[in-house]
Parts: sequence; C-alpha cells; structure tokens
Amino acid sequence: MFIKDVEIEDTFAEAFRMYAARLVITSETERWALTAARVAAGFATSVIGCGCEAGIEGFVSDTPDGRPGVSCLFFAVSREELEKQLLRRVGQGVMTAPMSACFNGLAAEKHCTIGGKLRFFGDGYQISKLFNQRRFWRIPVMDGEFVVEETFAVKEAVGGGNFILLGQNTAVTLKAAEAAVGAIAGMEGVILPFPGGIVRSGSKVGSKYKFLPASTNTAYCPTLRGQTCSALPPGVNCVLEIVINGLDQEKVETAMQKGIEAAAIPGIMRITAGNYGGNLGKYKLFLHKLMGGAG
Repeated sequence: MFIKDVEIEDTFAEAFRMYAARLVITSETERWALTAARVAAGFATSVIGCGCEAGIEGFVSDTPDGRPGVSCLFFAVSREELEKQLLRRVGQGVMTAPMSACFNGLAAEKHCTIGGKLRFFGDGYQISKLFNQRRFWRIPVMDGEFVVEETFAVKEAVGGGNFILLGQNTAVTLKAAEAAVGAIAGMEGVILPFPGGIVRSGSKVGSKYKFLPASTNTAYCPTLRGQTCSALPPGVNCVLEIVINGLDQEKVETAMQKGIEAAAIPGIMRITAGNYGGNLGKYKLFLHKLMGGAG
C-alpha cells in the first residue's frame, strides 16, 4: 500500500489496556489553568519510568466553576497506580498553583479517591459540599480555598497506539512527525504523551542487562545498521515514532489514520508500526485496515 507515494507497511501497532482519568483544571485565567495542567501532566511520557502517561487534551469553556479550564488525560497500568499518580500530581502540581481548582471530567462507574484524601492537608479546617450529587472539598490555602472533587472517574482505555516514520534525513522526518502531531492535536479523547508528541528513543522489550526491562530499539537505529539485525531499508537515516493514548480503540485508530495521512510527505520512505508479535498487548491496530486498504 502507498499513500502519496509513501509505502505503508503491512503490519500492526500493538496497544495495551490501560486505565484513564480526565482532570479539568481551572483558574482565574487561561494562562494559570494551563500552567497548572502542564505541571500536573509533566514527566509522564512512559509508564516504564514515569509511573503514568499524561498530556493536555485541550481548553474547556464549560467548567464546573465557570472559569477558564484545561482538560488533561492520565493513563496508568492499573486503577491503583492511577490513583497514586493523581494524588501526587493534583496535590503537588494543581493545589500549589495560584487560584486553581480541579474537577472530574469523565463519566464512568469506577472511581478513585483524590479530593477525599487531599482534604487532610486542610488540617481539620477543610469543608465538604455536595452539589448535583457530586462532593467537593474546600481546602484552605494561602490565596483562599482549593476546591477539588472528592472522586475521579476511571475507565479502561488504550495506550501505546503508534506508527513509525522512516525518513531519508532528520529534517524531513521531523517535518513529517510535526505534521502528524498537528493533525492529531486537539482531537477529543487522545493525547500524545511524549515531548512535543514525538519520540526518538523507541524501545524493545528486554536488554542484555538483566536489570533493564526495556532498551533501545536496535532494529530501528540507523547507526547500528551494520552491527545488528536492522529493519531499515537503504537510504533511511532517521526514524521517529508517534505514540497515541486514547479513551477507546476507535479514538486511537482515528488519530493514527489522521497522523499517517499527514506524515506521508516526500522524503519519508516507509511508515510502519511497533509491535511485539501480538504477545503483550490486547489491541492490534493494522495499518492497512486503518488506511482503508486490504491487508
């Protein structure tokens, strides 16, 4: 299969079941809501080393307190780990930001307790309020009160949707990756957790070192072409990957489709995807099927 003269490999991206939560962070101004969101969602590129994966979904106009808001998505491998991460990130990244508040942004049956635990920071002066069957905690802080919802909904989600760009050089490959990020940016229900939406340090399972669960994806490293079993065709000198997390499989697939279409520019020799033979992840996202062709 070719899209705009760029080969689409007949393979699949292997994605994983994760658990997701959506936080709506508000403040007096859009700038401060975005600042709190950036801090809360920082250092969250991969569960391998960060504990969770997170990103900013977009701005929110209709918020519980009527103030400017930013929506963030957080993903972890279990509901327990997600609760642990949210407690840290809301407590350290949102509650510390001037005039901030934090609300649940998902509808789901399962929940984790966040405000109900952070309330103890109020040292006994915290106050709860029930509004429209939702319980909020008002925690006294030095600029007034930090309002945070007692529980946040958690749902099963999809993490690790991906596609890989094989380009002639760094300039064209980065241009294609940026085009893919631009096509996906602003989509509801998906995030790109890596820096600027792009990852250059793709990984494989395992390592020659027993203490490492993952290591550099040697098959896609141009400098190792003559030293290892390479997956790179002649002429490829740069590889960049786009990783997508979403609230469901359909959202991830749509984002992959849009991203691949945008990234198919002159100088990209092949677009492929990362998988582990279908042995680890629950979801197999076939590129030819996504792009409307026969596998």
